[in-house]
This record gives sequence, structure tokens and C-alpha cells, in this order.
Amino acid sequence: MMRSLWSAASGMVAQQKNMDVVAHNIANVNTYGNKKVRAEFQDLIYQTLRDAGGASGNGTQYPQGLQIGLGVRVAATHRVFTQGPLQTTDNPNDLGIQGEGFFQVQMPDGTTAYTRDGSFKLDSQRRLVTSDGFLLIPNITLDENATMDSVVVSNDGRVSDTPAGGQQTEIGQITLARFINPEGLYAYGKNLFLETAASGTPIVSEPGTDGAGVITQGTLEMSGVQIVEEMVNMIVAQRAYESNSKAVTTSDSMLEIANQLKR
Repeated sequence: MMRSLWSAASGMVAQQKNMDVVAHNIANVNTYGNKKVRAEFQDLIYQTLRDAGGASGNGTQYPQGLQIGLGVRVAATHRVFTQGPLQTTDNPNDLGIQGEGFFQVQMPDGTTAYTRDGSFKLDSQRRLVTSDGFLLIPNITLDENATMDSVVVSNDGRVSDTPAGGQQTEIGQITLARFINPEGLYAYGKNLFLETAASGTPIVSEPGTDGAGVITQGTLEMSGVQIVEEMVNMIVAQRAYESNSKAVTTSDSMLEIANQLKR
């Protein structure tokens, strides 16, 4: 059987996965704090018919080897953690991060998750939570009779509010977590990431210190997906898939010709 059939088939499978990645990016073009994902390819093993440097005669050797590649596979999906644009919302609940770092939230099982989505809400106990009700860590609880409109979050993460008829008081400190290898984080969904052995342990610090970014109240970090770039990637994936399918049909035609040699 011709190697090209399997090589071209592997190319079609790889481009299907590439298209899955592109479609995911496009679907999340309006997701707060979303980071684009890039499919990375790797060639498969080679069939070596002749080694480079092998003896070609008395005292001579082949300057080049003879290898035939056997296709391609998707080796990894790389998440690009570049800064997304900050959009002004004028909503005091919204917090954007300018620079490195993640907000820390508490999952229902007690574990800590990390997010760039700063669209926080107030729960029934006047605590800052995510859209799914996960608590912000450290816990920020508003004073009784204080409204969210009175909350002030400074660039270094200090949170203050003003109770009705009272004076402004500091009620907490928001910290940010950084990772040596953020690309190694596990994407949990719900705009959340989880720590893995590849990401390393979180480096927690106050905003603006130890390399952490600063917090901007009344803004949200938009998705890092560029729709025009993804449309170009879609065209490239489609054409690559089409070219591999042509290689399959061409290989099939060559086999057909070989089968017709004897009538």
C-alpha cells in the first residue's frame, strides 16, 4: 500500500483538529479574559531507507540519507497569554488586569481556580463572587448598608467601601497569582484555569509588585482572539485539508493504474 495514502490521511485528521481549534477561538471572540489557542504540528516518524554517512563503496560514504516521512500529527495546543484589550464598562463590579496575573477563586470542592475574567457580582452575603457564584480569594465582603457603587478598588488591589452615613473604610486586599509557565495551566471551562505540575505553583503577590499586573476598576479584559486572523487560519486549514484530500485521490488513481497493468 502506498505510504502517501496514510500520510495524506494523517494530514486530513490534523487539519480537522486544527479547524476545531480555530472554531473554538471564533466561538469565544466575546468571552471576557479569553486567550486564543494555537494548534502546533509535529511530523511523524520517518522510514529510513539509507542512513546518512553510510558506506557507499570503498572508502566513500553517502553524504545524505534516504528517508520518507509518514505524515503529521497535532502535538500540542498552545494558549497565547498575551494582554487582551481593556474595555471601559463604568461598572464598579468589573475589574481588569493590566499585566500578568490571575484572580483567585474558590471552587465548590475547596480548591483554588484562576481566571482573567473580572466580571464579579455580589451574592446574598454581600461577598464578591464570579458569575457562577465562586468566591473571590481573599474574600471581600461589603460592610452592611454599603452599596457596590461606593466600592473603590485601587490599582494595587486595596478595596474600600462607604456605608450609608459613614466614612470610607478599607475592607480587603485583592491579590494576584502568577505562574512560571501559564501555558501549562489546565483549562477547566467557565473562564477558569487549574494548577498543574507543568504550570508550577502560583506566585501570589499584591498587584503591582513582584511582576504582577495592576487592577483597573470599571474595565474588563476582552478576548485576545483576533477575528480576522482566525478567518485567515480557517482558510489555510480548509486549503490544507483540500490539498491532502487531493493527495489521497491521486494516490488512489496511481493504485488504479497499477492494478490495470495486467488485464
